[in-house]
Amino acid sequence: MVLRKFELETKLKDDAQLIRSGVLRNDHPLDLSPEFHDFLQACRRGDLKRCQELISAGVNINAKDQFDYTPLVVASLCGHYELVQLLLESGALADPDSFERERAVYNALNNKIRNLLVSYDYSKTADPLQPWSSHITSLLVRNTPATSDITLSASAENFRLHKFILSARSPYFMRKFAEAPETQTWKLSPAIPVEAFRVVLRYLYLGDLPRDLVGPNSAATEEEVFKGIDRLCKQLELERLWEAVLSINDRRLARQRQQDEVQRAQAQVEALFHNTVLKHKIVVDTRKAGDVKWPHHNAIFADCILRADEQSDQEDDTDAEDLSNGSAIPVGPIATSQPDKARKPPRRSVLFPVHKPFLIRSPYFETMFSSDFLEAQERDHLHIIKVDCSPQVLEIILRFLYTEKADCPLEHALDLLYAADMLLLEKLKTKAAITISTLGSGTSNALVDRTHNSHPNASGGSNAGQPLPSSTNDDDEQPRDGGSADADAVEVEPINVYDVIHAAWDLKVQRLEEFAARYLAGRLEDYIDEDEFAELIRESAARLRERQETDTIELLDDIRYYLSERFRLRFEGEGLEEMLDEGADAVVAGEGGGEGQPVGKNGEDVKVGEVGGNGGRGGGGVRTLNGEVVEDEFASDAVNYQILLEKIDRMLEKLKLDA
Repeated sequence: MVLRKFELETKLKDDAQLIRSGVLRNDHPLDLSPEFHDFLQACRRGDLKRCQELISAGVNINAKDQFDYTPLVVASLCGHYELVQLLLESGALADPDSFERERAVYNALNNKIRNLLVSYDYSKTADPLQPWSSHITSLLVRNTPATSDITLSASAENFRLHKFILSARSPYFMRKFAEAPETQTWKLSPAIPVEAFRVVLRYLYLGDLPRDLVGPNSAATEEEVFKGIDRLCKQLELERLWEAVLSINDRRLARQRQQDEVQRAQAQVEALFHNTVLKHKIVVDTRKAGDVKWPHHNAIFADCILRADEQSDQEDDTDAEDLSNGSAIPVGPIATSQPDKARKPPRRSVLFPVHKPFLIRSPYFETMFSSDFLEAQERDHLHIIKVDCSPQVLEIILRFLYTEKADCPLEHALDLLYAADMLLLEKLKTKAAITISTLGSGTSNALVDRTHNSHPNASGGSNAGQPLPSSTNDDDEQPRDGGSADADAVEVEPINVYDVIHAAWDLKVQRLEEFAARYLAGRLEDYIDEDEFAELIRESAARLRERQETDTIELLDDIRYYLSERFRLRFEGEGLEEMLDEGADAVVAGEGGGEGQPVGKNGEDVKVGEVGGNGGRGGGGVRTLNGEVVEDEFASDAVNYQILLEKIDRMLEKLKLDA
């Protein structure tokens, strides 16, 4: 035990010396930048939306402040489970052997966060590119489906490789394949031992280098192998291979250099992805997309084409395409021409020339190319495979498959969620869900405009009507002054929550179910009187195949829970029971306003929290949902809480549901 402790202390001192000398990288560097300070403040508040924005902007989520606090420690200490989950999924370090991991676990506010931290190991957190690099390494020995397009032939062994990967990793191969893209075999020099080729290929394909470069059955000596590696490094212009070979016996240094090499390889693959797939994509008329012919052995090494059609409301496009292909029988006269003002622009399609070695990261494409489907058969030109999503979403998917990067704008998040589910890309599906679920964590006193169209893939949802007053949330940092100038602003709801909940049900995404319930509870007064909301509750009740009278409604239970959090947390230590009793009395007294609606002096609607009198926190008081004026915000919250509960009960009575 004493010897083990001495070894650990010695290793820590050696590592500290290597960090000071610049050989080893400090995993938790000091960061005093305003961006990182803003990030830590958002972690303390539990502001998911702001944290996601800063992570996307490139803030170092593993840095520490002047008090030695990292974002993960702060989030776990403050009890923000969803934020801890977001940090871990975004690459926050939680190495089981690290001090920071133990510190976060020890300081976790509750067991739920503690168990989450313990469940994450090093491969999930410290190395977020591990699935991507492992896939590339697996291509060296993978035979099904067949994706190789170049064979390197040695005297005793053949290596089936991929031009795209070799070109991305080696400037030498990039030049040679650009000069002769039709090359399918390459003869290796017999003067270089095959063991040296194996080491170089493992390096190019991001595999761990073997500690024993020369096996027991090898005919070459270790010196010959080292000389062969040296020659290949110079010929293929691999500047850092020697560093990797020399650090094999130092585990931490080897791991760091491996991580650096994987990141460098990611940048190389991304650059080639831009210069091939994106640079050579084709935009064509949808009716002519099938006429595109792309030869094999092309200059960008593409071996198939993915097609995505632009979203369109033109219902006659499909009919026109079918008629042009002779696949439909026309009924009635067909107009041969239209006035210019009535003629609609043709629907467009985008074709992406892509590479199977990266497509098969999706089990959907892996099965397609491994089976007897038409897409797996040889033909004169590259197959065109249609993907049911927009071109923008397909580009996000391809970027993820090639580089592991998944920057998902909110406007494409729902489409990406459905497309990722179709392609069986769970990690990308989670990324889309995270993008959506970081909404609504802040507060707003603005009006909400929900007049956009519902998502086409959702099984329900619709336009939600005219702008309605949004709720006031339980975040103490936002003023709840109904008389402020911001109250007249209009906040356009960035995504339809009805579409979100239907997507959560359709695709079984628990994170989105919780988000939708929290989002609805935070703005319940905006939704409670809508027919769409009542229909949503009816659908939730119907999700139980044989619903009994004593069964609860899952969505409504979650909404009630988050509604109680929204109001009750503000009352802790403030005489909660007395306030709620007073609020119930105020609700009864204000029922004359009709269904608990806010009513002003002249019968006009009133915003939640609107202040009478001088419009501030003076003697006028705060107006509640039923139009009553109470003395302060806390009394208003107590009344509004009871009003919303009463509205839920009346809705259930109307739906003839007992929950």
